[in-house]
Amino acid sequence: MLKKIWKILKADYTPKSIEILRKGYSLSLFRRDCISGLTVSIVSLPLAMALAIASGLTPAQGLYTAIVAGFVIALTGGSRFQIGGPTGAFAIVVLDVLQNYGYNGLVAAMILTGFLLIIAGFLKLGSYIKYIPYPVIIGFTAGIGLILITSQVKEFLGLTRDDIPNDFIQRWYTYVVSIPQANWAAAFIGVLSLTLYVGIKKFTPKIPVYLAILVITTVVTCVFELPVETIGSKYGNLPKMLPVPSFPTLSLDLFRLVFPSALTVAFLAAVESLLSAKVVDSMSGDMHNSNAELIGEGLANIAAAAFLGLPATGAIARTATNYKANAYSPVSGMMQSVFLLIFMFCLSPLVKYIPLSSLALILIMIGWNMLNLDKMYGLIKLLPGDRYTLLVTVILTVVVNLSAAIAVGFIMSAVIFMHRMSKEIELANMETMVPDVGVEVAQELRDKGIVVVRVAGPLFFGVVTQISEFFRQLENKPNVVIIRMGHVSMIDASGANLIVEFIGKMHKTQTKVIISNIKTQPKRVLHQAFANAHVRLSDISTASNYDNAVKMAKRYVNRKIKEKAVKEAAAAADAAV
Repeated sequence: MLKKIWKILKADYTPKSIEILRKGYSLSLFRRDCISGLTVSIVSLPLAMALAIASGLTPAQGLYTAIVAGFVIALTGGSRFQIGGPTGAFAIVVLDVLQNYGYNGLVAAMILTGFLLIIAGFLKLGSYIKYIPYPVIIGFTAGIGLILITSQVKEFLGLTRDDIPNDFIQRWYTYVVSIPQANWAAAFIGVLSLTLYVGIKKFTPKIPVYLAILVITTVVTCVFELPVETIGSKYGNLPKMLPVPSFPTLSLDLFRLVFPSALTVAFLAAVESLLSAKVVDSMSGDMHNSNAELIGEGLANIAAAAFLGLPATGAIARTATNYKANAYSPVSGMMQSVFLLIFMFCLSPLVKYIPLSSLALILIMIGWNMLNLDKMYGLIKLLPGDRYTLLVTVILTVVVNLSAAIAVGFIMSAVIFMHRMSKEIELANMETMVPDVGVEVAQELRDKGIVVVRVAGPLFFGVVTQISEFFRQLENKPNVVIIRMGHVSMIDASGANLIVEFIGKMHKTQTKVIISNIKTQPKRVLHQAFANAHVRLSDISTASNYDNAVKMAKRYVNRKIKEKAVKEAAAAADAAV
């Protein structure tokens, strides 16, 4: 049994690091991974600090997360090039948990998130992420981007007000009326950061834009002694090493209170990490293991909680950068963590001079990229249902909360999908099939009391009323009803129950039912439904194709005619006697 379990674990849950290293590894490949890891660490350094600040934590905690979670995700995850760490998707949820339950509540949520992701991985739920509706993903990502942008305007303008409301509309109104109170030195640094971002992206895109912004704005701030708030003035000095791993004292009540937030974080972590893995697969031609990836994400979040971190997942931009930097294996992700640790040790005295308004601009640009305006525009131009799902998800994310947005988005997508599927059902009776079968054949079937109906499309609960009404319109008491189901792709319990009820109704009128061309899935479901409803085999027959069904129907009618003639002759003889 242990051998079988080990075989399953190896096949379905083996980390990509072990899978790649088994094939062989050399010093030249290690050098290649080190170079790519160094490249990604330069990108990750400012992002980790900025995202931690956006989440209501310290820059150091962002670095702890990028180092610890990034290493664990690379070591135990299922993607060859995945780079893990804090992302913008978590910022709003983390801030909400901190405001309501404190950091201990966040630790409890991260532990729950870790176990939820591990369980999801072992239950092989990773493959189901692909069923999340695309408009919902784009919608809540855009909503989070809007909230992230909104949360950073205060730092961008250097406002010192503590009475900024949480409501989205009221917050923007407060920003507008507070512009005269802005710290113009901080605003200057913010505008300079924006100018640098646009210029570097346009003219020298190979330069790590976020790191360049931090270096230049820090130098300008120090040289001109600008009166702006910095990391040092707000958070103090950055530590040089990781903290000792530990967990605070947690209660069952706290776990219960933060469980909904943990579900949201786990959902976001699963979606973002598997989307990131899928994106880099399309670039590299590799194939990630979604179940191992979820397990790796779960272990990383538990590890990050032990090191005073925040939730982590695979980051699409950093993962793509890792692949473009010519990474070979997950070792590059581990080396990214090593280089970040070196940077933290060597550069911590300098980090305190970084102005918060430049970090705010970095977060604003992250939020801007999360809007995915081109994708949103493409969805708005498409089908109305997708358009409305997208807009409702965005609005609910911004105005209510992320959980409500995801729930309503899912429900809307499901209802719209069912409505579209109900339009795919096609029903035809003898009159509409005359051009296919011919006038003479149709007349012959009518004369013999044979009715033919054709059903095409998915036979599910969304079309039951439509089909039930169609069956009611059939002529009274036919001898045989042939149901052509060759184009029925699937059937659910409601559709099967409708067929069972129709057969019961036909049995009362002594009408034979023949089902033709039935496919595997509908056949299996109907067979079970017939067994549960105790449908007699004499009441129903199946035919491999329509021609055979017609032959069976004619034989049945002819046999009935002969039996009727025999009975009438016997009755006449009895009357004569």
